[in-house]
Amino acid sequence: MTPSYQGIIPPMITPLIGRDTLDVAGLERLIERMIVGGIHGIFALGTSGEAPSLSLRLRREVIERTCAAVAGRVPVLIGITDTSLIESAALAQYAAEQGAAAAVTSAPFYFPAGQPELREYIEQLLPELPLPLMLYNMPSMTKVSFGADTVTWALDQPAIVGLKDSSGDLVYFRKMQYLAAERRPDWSLLVGPEELLAEVVLLGGHGGINGGANIHPRLYVDLYNAAKSGDLARSRELSAQVMAFSSAIYSVGQHSSAIIKGLKCALSVLGVCDDFMAAPFHRFNDSERQLVEKRLQQLNITS
Repeated sequence: MTPSYQGIIPPMITPLIGRDTLDVAGLERLIERMIVGGIHGIFALGTSGEAPSLSLRLRREVIERTCAAVAGRVPVLIGITDTSLIESAALAQYAAEQGAAAAVTSAPFYFPAGQPELREYIEQLLPELPLPLMLYNMPSMTKVSFGADTVTWALDQPAIVGLKDSSGDLVYFRKMQYLAAERRPDWSLLVGPEELLAEVVLLGGHGGINGGANIHPRLYVDLYNAAKSGDLARSRELSAQVMAFSSAIYSVGQHSSAIIKGLKCALSVLGVCDDFMAAPFHRFNDSERQLVEKRLQQLNITS
């Protein structure tokens, strides 16, 4: 059995031109850019997509327009993370109606759940979902990880198809691989931090949900392919390019919002979409934008 989702599935940023207004043309250009770059799926309404900061109306518009623009060419995964189980289930229902392939949820944020509570939350959510579910381990945002016992339980749930790990903890990722190896060979194990993509795939992981693939999808696809085929020399070369990209673009800002700001600013510089940020954040100032433009030129990313 092969994993349901493999390869590079970019966590798509949400192009905006106002507080509650989607940059529709920019969204369509971004989707085409990623698909032409060879990506294997799209993950909308994740952290990079600023989903928790978007209105429920706008989230539905993102789902509708993303599924329409993709038109079945690659699977669309939709983030349904919310503080309300009811809203998560409703968003998954809407995503299914629009043609999405799977739903993705992290632990509900704000109230930190214990592992028994987290398991019970997912257990209550599953019957409400018309789509397969992928778990999203994002402890820096949710204050809690999906623990080994919770994941072991999840592996026995046919409707749960994998785990995206954005903890940056390679030991945690390896433990999840070990748990899944015999129980669920169809489980997808995908890594968030792109700096670990080569290592994860070389060690048998199934790919990455990496922000930089919004901008340079072919680089990430080529790295995935090289690592999957066991080409160590090529993997080292391309991993160094990924490190150069992340070091250059994600370090421009001074706060934890710098990664999303960097992605949006770079796409704006390249003429793909607007760089308006959802509140409480704002786009880079002129000097920061100029630095992003300079670094893109140094990386030879000009279009």
